[in-house]
This record gives sequence, structure tokens and C-alpha cells, in this order.
Amino acid sequence: MESLSTRHLTGIKNLTLQDVELILSTALQFKEIINRPIKKVPSLRDVTVANLFFENSTRTKLSFEIAEKRLSADIINFSSSGSSVSKGETLVDTANNILAMKVDMIVMRHPHPGAAIFLANQLKKYPKSAHAQIINAGDGTHEHPTQALLDAFSIQQSCGSITGKKVAIIGDIMHSRVALSNIYCLQKMGAEVCVCGPPTLIPKHISSLGVAVSHNLIETLLWCDVANMLRIQFERQQLKYFPSLREYALHFGLTKKKLDTLNKPITIMHPGPINRGVEITSDVADSGHSIILEQVENGVAVRMAVLYLLAGKHQS
Repeated sequence: MESLSTRHLTGIKNLTLQDVELILSTALQFKEIINRPIKKVPSLRDVTVANLFFENSTRTKLSFEIAEKRLSADIINFSSSGSSVSKGETLVDTANNILAMKVDMIVMRHPHPGAAIFLANQLKKYPKSAHAQIINAGDGTHEHPTQALLDAFSIQQSCGSITGKKVAIIGDIMHSRVALSNIYCLQKMGAEVCVCGPPTLIPKHISSLGVAVSHNLIETLLWCDVANMLRIQFERQQLKYFPSLREYALHFGLTKKKLDTLNKPITIMHPGPINRGVEITSDVADSGHSIILEQVENGVAVRMAVLYLLAGKHQS
């Protein structure tokens, strides 16, 4: 269990299937707890968690905060705006100053790919900080491990099993950290994965990861059991990758009319935030086939599991 044994979760790639199964089985126990009248447990009492968010976030930040509070952890929230980062302080100096205040865990979102791995490696140079754990809450276009874990958990809850399921990831694959982590996680668990989108938004060599590639939404929907719709990440795009939003929605937007042509039910997912009317219409996002809100609920349970396990509370 490479990442869990080294007390960091920097990505899905280096996790074993056993790691993933342990996280998801632990999440199932926490899901039962958070649906009780008294939702709080003392599992991380006296553990201090710093949430370092160098990028804007709503769902992930709130989900981690709620998970930490449900586990009775002490929480420090850090935002790069209004901090010494704006004065030129480096990531290492920021983290070391926070760790010097005896923080036990760092949950970090950062715009640069590899930032979480870089920070975890830096901690090895400082023995006093070696006990701290790093959790990657999204690093640029690289990985978003807890999103992939909650997506896998949600598919399990909805479909009963992931093994043998056909999962399509549709939209802006090139700029998505969710897509890469999902590919790694789903394949570990025995799913078939297809990515679908305009050729300009599909990385050139992504088929080397063992995924199918499609540029036809209807064909992809006919093939899949689960469709995970991704938004277009304009904030990461320096070029124009398609003629217009209307053109994109026409060819790759998921509508009820398109679903009705399938003559079979499929499970609809979305990591959020949703651009309604672009990658998905409201009548699909709010339909009985959608598990989007279940993903949000499951995110709290999965993040509780990750925090709990990395804090060394599980005895294997």
C-alpha cells in the first residue's frame, strides 16, 4: 500500500487495488455514521488539519471541512488570497511555517501539476515535519484522487459493482484532473473506460492508458453503463478549442432527447460545478438517472475515510 503506508495521498496512480478497496469499505462505514442523528465521532480528536487552497473551490473545500469536523479534528483554513503568497512566499516556506505550528495533516489544492508530490518529497528533508500527511485535493491538470474515489464509491452504490462496467468520461478530457484519476481508479477496479469529446479536447496519446477514444456522443452513450459528464475548463485554456458553446452543446451536450434514443437506462454523473445547458441540461441533471447529489454526499464519507486511514487510525 504505497501511498497509504507512506502516509500521503498524492494521486490514484500509485495506490493498489487493496488500498482503494480499503478506502471504499471504510467510507461505507462512515456513510452510515453521517446519516445518523448524531453525525460526529471523536476519531481525529487532537489532530490538526490545515486546508491549503491555492485555487478556488466550493464542493471539495466544503466537503473536506465537513469531513474533518465530523471526525472532530481541529481545522485551519488557508487561502492564498490575502496571504503571504501574494508577497512572494514559496509553497515550501508556506507549508513549513504551517507545519511549525504543529499541524498534523495538510489538504492542498494547487494550480500546478505535481505540487502535492513536491511538497511530500520536501517534507522528507525536515525531520520535524516528517510525521505530517499530505492529501492532494487537486493539482492543476494532474490528479484529483478523492474525486475519483468518491466517483467509484458512487458507482458501487448505484450499480452494485464496478467490475465489468462500461464507464464513459465525456467532455474536456485534456484539462481535467478528474478524468485522469478516474481512469486510474476505474481500471484498477475492473471497469472498461472510454473518453469522449472533440478531438481538440482529447490528449493525443491518451489511448496509451488503455482507454477507448470516441468523438461521437450517441455511440458512446449506446456503449456505456455510466456517463460521467465533465465541464469545459475555460480557466485552464489558453486557446479556443471549438467554434462556440452552442456548437459544443449541440454535439457533446447531454439532453433528455439524446437519452430517450438509447432505449436503455444509464447512470449520469458530474463532478461539478455544472454548466447547465452546455455539457448537460437541467432535465437530465435533475432526473432519476442522475446521481450527482449522491456524489456530493458520498464525497464527505470518502474524505472521512481518507483522513481516518492516513492518520493511522485503521489497524490492518
